[in-house]
Amino acid sequence: MEQSIRCGVDIAKLVFQIHGVNAKSSETTVVKKLARGEMLRYFANKPPMLIGIEACGGAHYWAREMTKLGHTVKLMTPQYVAPYRRGGKNDANDAEAICEALARPNMRFVAVKSESQQAVLVMHRMRDQWVRERTSLMNQIRSYLHEFGIVINQGRAALARTLPLVAESETLPLLFRQSMADLADKLADLETRINSLNKRIEAWSKQDTTAKALLELCGVGSVTASAAVATAGDVSVFKNGRQFAAWLGLVPKQNSSGGKTQLGAITKRGDRYLRTLLVQGARTVMLAASRAQKSTQTTPMFEWIYKLQERRPNNVVAVAIAAKQARMLWAIMAKQQRQDALGLAI
Repeated sequence: MEQSIRCGVDIAKLVFQIHGVNAKSSETTVVKKLARGEMLRYFANKPPMLIGIEACGGAHYWAREMTKLGHTVKLMTPQYVAPYRRGGKNDANDAEAICEALARPNMRFVAVKSESQQAVLVMHRMRDQWVRERTSLMNQIRSYLHEFGIVINQGRAALARTLPLVAESETLPLLFRQSMADLADKLADLETRINSLNKRIEAWSKQDTTAKALLELCGVGSVTASAAVATAGDVSVFKNGRQFAAWLGLVPKQNSSGGKTQLGAITKRGDRYLRTLLVQGARTVMLAASRAQKSTQTTPMFEWIYKLQERRPNNVVAVAIAAKQARMLWAIMAKQQRQDALGLAI
């Protein structure tokens, strides 16, 4: 193992498979299976090496821990590793494929996230789950009310006005009113939890220098800014803003051949949550542009939107704005990270 500088590690919860090769000859030097408790002790006794891991559950933790031991760790998307697998899918073949993919000069790597970034992402995942649960609960309440002839408009405000009236209506069965009261309490609890998370996310966005810089963009709030900083990690892995937009799935699919370019719908690759936030923010920008047009207070960005709306539907325009916003996000994050690096160097 002392002669191998490239190592592929197939991680799991309890059992880990290692495949190491020699630097010059690419000859296999080690094939080893380790238990979870043996991982750090094993790599702590080895000289610095290049280690590849698939970007899956627990990958960022192991990348941070092995980096502390002096190793260079690269994370790769599993779909980019799969073509290098020989034979059937098992731990040994997976580790060998990771080791082989690690040597490819055109391989794309995933930035290792810090503990702070992952903590922010945990808040966003919780918020996303609770928002979905709130929407499901509201639809459930509406369907129950519909069975008793009560039809209300969509939106939380209309439901909030109707539920107290249902609780006071003596024409409805007591059991139904009690059930509605229980659902109303659960809905109120979800609202409280979501609002608490929003305040925590907003407070973090105001403290983080990069997120604070992103808040200057139109259509970018604390939720989008914090999600972008936590999801992107080290943006230096992207050469330019278009690569970042492509990573988020905001660029069109290509079906080109024979020198003829054919573009289709967006790829929808990458992080769905951040892409959704950008598209929602883009609709806010469209609303601001329409208001500015009425008041004749336009900007170059709004003028670009007006011309695009003349040729394309609103949904296409929203995605185009989201792609432009992604490029601007990358530019701001890259500039801020370079400034932070210079500050640390000084």
